[in-house]
Amino acid sequence: MPITAMQLIGKQNIPGSGKAFQAVNPATGQSLPPAWKGADASQVNLAVTLATQAFTSYRETTLEHRATFLETIAQAILDLGDELIERAILETGLPRPRLEGERSRTVNQLRLFARVVRDGDWIDARIDHALPERKPAPRSDLRTRHIPLGPVAIFGSSNFPLAFSVAGGDTASALAAGAPVVIKAHPAHPGTSELVGQAIRSAVQQCQLHEGVFSLLAGPDVELGLSLVGHPGIQAVGFTGSRQGGIALMHAAAQRPVPIPVYAEMSSTNPVYLLPGALAARTTSLADQFSVSLLGSAGQLCTNPGLVIALDGPDLDRFISQVTSKVLAAPATTMLTPGIARAYRTGVERLLAHPAVDSLAQGTSDETPAHCQANLAVTTAQAFLADPEGLGAEVFGASSLIVRCVDTAEFTALAQALEGQLTATIHLESGPDDALAAALIPILELKVGRILANGFPTGVEVCDAMVHGGPFPATSDSRTTSVGTLAIRRFLRPVCYQDIPDALLPVALQAANPWHLTRSER
Repeated sequence: MPITAMQLIGKQNIPGSGKAFQAVNPATGQSLPPAWKGADASQVNLAVTLATQAFTSYRETTLEHRATFLETIAQAILDLGDELIERAILETGLPRPRLEGERSRTVNQLRLFARVVRDGDWIDARIDHALPERKPAPRSDLRTRHIPLGPVAIFGSSNFPLAFSVAGGDTASALAAGAPVVIKAHPAHPGTSELVGQAIRSAVQQCQLHEGVFSLLAGPDVELGLSLVGHPGIQAVGFTGSRQGGIALMHAAAQRPVPIPVYAEMSSTNPVYLLPGALAARTTSLADQFSVSLLGSAGQLCTNPGLVIALDGPDLDRFISQVTSKVLAAPATTMLTPGIARAYRTGVERLLAHPAVDSLAQGTSDETPAHCQANLAVTTAQAFLADPEGLGAEVFGASSLIVRCVDTAEFTALAQALEGQLTATIHLESGPDDALAAALIPILELKVGRILANGFPTGVEVCDAMVHGGPFPATSDSRTTSVGTLAIRRFLRPVCYQDIPDALLPVALQAANPWHLTRSER
């Protein structure tokens, strides 16, 4: 399938008129053809106008039609074959097994949301039947369902060019909710994005949906994203990226005449607590598992373990010694873009310049433009508590800070001092560590979206129970998730129908229940 370097707006291929840009191979620094020109304001307007027109019909598609659409997208992505993987390798520097696994995740989450759509539980149909004889006042017939908010702007992420990008979780959950999408492709992988965009567009046509259900815009500048968020036709935003980028979109959405929700997943250091019993019993295995979690994917995961909290003493010294040897031996790895690599090096330099931080180890380095040199450092709990903002800032990449605690009281003090996180992990031995774990969990519940025991946070299962969210600045809204089936709720709102004749009610609320939904009825 040829890459056109065009804006995919509805069924049209339209050349951009903005700033020219190309993808860059992060392993070599060489530009990759073809060259794009960024979308302009008129093209944003056309894409959103089409999405608004599509919304009327798409939001009322049958559950089966919509589910089939999601499954058709999944198959169309698979049909791209090796062409998609090869382009993604060039644009991201990620290895083939990682990208093939990510493609499987992308396809599987589309199929998962097809199942969610068919089940219909997301509609949350509730019926309170009329009670005309009730005293002292009768009750009307009241029925509620959830409907989609409207067209959604979605921003492709840099670190997951498939699973959090054009056909990623935000797109899957928005389309499942009945919301057309206008997507801003990440400028680091425009070719990969266009190939997936062509697959989605083919599914739109195959399922005979309005062309405005999907559009893909590309451009290198922040102005394109701000123009998209500011368009009055956009009713919600899905974003995965930096804290700076997420906050900028939040401000833009809040300044609109009619503000809209922004669901931004932004930053997290994902603290890992090594409780004393666990550290004593499993020093070597903890060091091995932590090193794998830290170094994988050059640390370019939003759940990378950037903080390790443990009790000072011989057990921690042994853990540090073993992890240090692994970090020293870690080869330089290619990061996603030269810009991400520069930001990583700046973050490491800032961390190591802190007077309370000691460097423990750095991995090997090379001369490639986007290399990652792994980093391990150490500080004290007292120093962290004195400067939680400085020492708790995310360094996006394979860097972690170990925090030495003089007693277990500092464990809970550190938990209280944390800003919002995606995850927190507790390694414990049943019995010796139970009381400390029981004290930590209620604190961490208020700080994070997911609490793990005896694991590591890298690796986010796409399923019904997953929460990939958390209090600010991990996300812009702690009440929801960007991974798992609960993600559909971001793009829905309830509508109540009072005393509406049955023939005029939406199908989900009609007396015959033709969709056979599980409904709350009283």
